[in-house]
Amino acid sequence: MASCLVSEIVQPAGAGDDCSSLHNTGGPGVKNCIADVLPILAKMLVNMKAEPLHLCHRLDKETTGVMVLARNKEAADRIRLLFKTRQVEKIYWAISVGSPDPAEGIVEIPMVEREVQSHQPHFKMTLAPNYRMSPEDGKVLKIRKNRNAESAVTQYRVLASSSACSLLELQPITGVKHQLRVHLAYGLGCPILGDHKYSHWSKLAPQKLPEITLKRLKLQQSKSRHLPLHLHAYRLSLPLGTSGSKRIDLVCEPPSFFHRTLRKLELDIAKE
Repeated sequence: MASCLVSEIVQPAGAGDDCSSLHNTGGPGVKNCIADVLPILAKMLVNMKAEPLHLCHRLDKETTGVMVLARNKEAADRIRLLFKTRQVEKIYWAISVGSPDPAEGIVEIPMVEREVQSHQPHFKMTLAPNYRMSPEDGKVLKIRKNRNAESAVTQYRVLASSSACSLLELQPITGVKHQLRVHLAYGLGCPILGDHKYSHWSKLAPQKLPEITLKRLKLQQSKSRHLPLHLHAYRLSLPLGTSGSKRIDLVCEPPSFFHRTLRKLELDIAKE
């Protein structure tokens, strides 16, 4: 079964920058999506009579990175089950505004979707903690659990820091909508660079960046709205066979805009 599964996974040598503007599936306001090009991609990889490829999982809108495609429905169903049962290890890279303290740790805070009441009413994912600190005596108090909240756990560690930003390695243990973005922005106080949705709570506005960051990026604050989300699915590790003792690692290097930002901000992993 293991060798069969490997043969049915499409493993491209690399990911081109043209793919960074493709979404998983269509919808309101989506002009380009991966689902639309699967039949064409299958013909390019195999032959003109090839069956369309099958998407095995999803990436959040604007997130770049590795995607697993299967050559047939049976293989796709097996791989989807691995994702559903949390047997797939996921590693993301993100550039954050600010640096988490401590530099390595686990964020374990439930999340829930709420409506933001403002001049532009909209919905956002947010934190729904089970505990809070009393402002009077500093004691930790248990809060009544939100029945709509989902458990959310993220491991993180800082790979490099410079120019008021950091390169982070993230491992989501759970798979809640916008989990990494919310845990970084609201849990650690370090929103992802280019995350204009979660850099503020009460409004939809371009991300405000530190002066040193703007200087290194050669960017005016008024132009920050054009910064893309710097969140990249770097590696997926899938178990092979029933024992799971062997795994297949699928790695995708970040797109060129991500590398350019690393260079401009002097976020050099080799120096850390």
